[in-house]
Amino acid sequence: MADPTYTPPKVWTHDAENGGKFANINRPTAGAREDKALPEGDHPFQLYSLATPNGVKASIMLEELLEAGHEAEYDAYTINIGDGDQFTSGFVGVNPNSKIPALLDKSGAEPVRVFESGAILLHLAEKFGALLPTGNTRAEVLSWLFWQVGSAPFMGGGFGHFYAYAPEKYEYPINRYAMETKRQFDVVDQRLADNRYLGGEDYSVADIATFPWLAPFVEGNIYNDANTFLSIHEYENVVRWVSDIGARPAVQRGRIVTKVWGDEDTRLAERHSAADFEGKRLEPSKPA
Repeated sequence: MADPTYTPPKVWTHDAENGGKFANINRPTAGAREDKALPEGDHPFQLYSLATPNGVKASIMLEELLEAGHEAEYDAYTINIGDGDQFTSGFVGVNPNSKIPALLDKSGAEPVRVFESGAILLHLAEKFGALLPTGNTRAEVLSWLFWQVGSAPFMGGGFGHFYAYAPEKYEYPINRYAMETKRQFDVVDQRLADNRYLGGEDYSVADIATFPWLAPFVEGNIYNDANTFLSIHEYENVVRWVSDIGARPAVQRGRIVTKVWGDEDTRLAERHSAADFEGKRLEPSKPA
């Protein structure tokens, strides 16, 4: 049990024994820990990810582009962050920050690496002229996109960590991040009271970025009983929005790409063509 009267030392030092669930991989240093190349397929886009809320943003985006008829074929490979795959030399070469997702765009004369989920969505939207409007609405969509990118750590590294993963439960951090998570739900709920989507009447990268974070709370399949703890059912506009987006075939496909847990027919460790989804169970979002 950690000491509740803990006083920070004058100089911090890394203590892996106090690191909780991810102590075996978290370190205060960057860079590769293992010399290992990434697999690479023949398609223009190579996606390296894991089906976490951040990870599925890119696969949903690529599936939406394909659904709309764009030439966005891709190969997807699982980066198992629990095993430390993100610290191999190949992955660090694509993302020096060692976070999923990461994308290698081979569609041009020279390969281009794109890392950080928001950057990947924006890169693909601009490349294909899709899911990102022009004019004043573009500014609205970009505002919500970057709002989500900045907000996610409060839900995951904040609420999720202290509520579900920290070695001990402490009232102050759980209350602090529960309050912030509910505030974020309220921000979205108020926006969706008068708008079908975050950017307005049209589906966009802002929705693709935000949906994977809010949907698991609505569905009740993240952080144990967090949906009950946070009274997620109260955010009726968010529940409606999650249902609408979760019914999209591209979203259902994108959510199982690089998924390595759950039933065999609901996960896809690698994706190389549309045929890989045959026999897989694709399900719409349902409130818990």
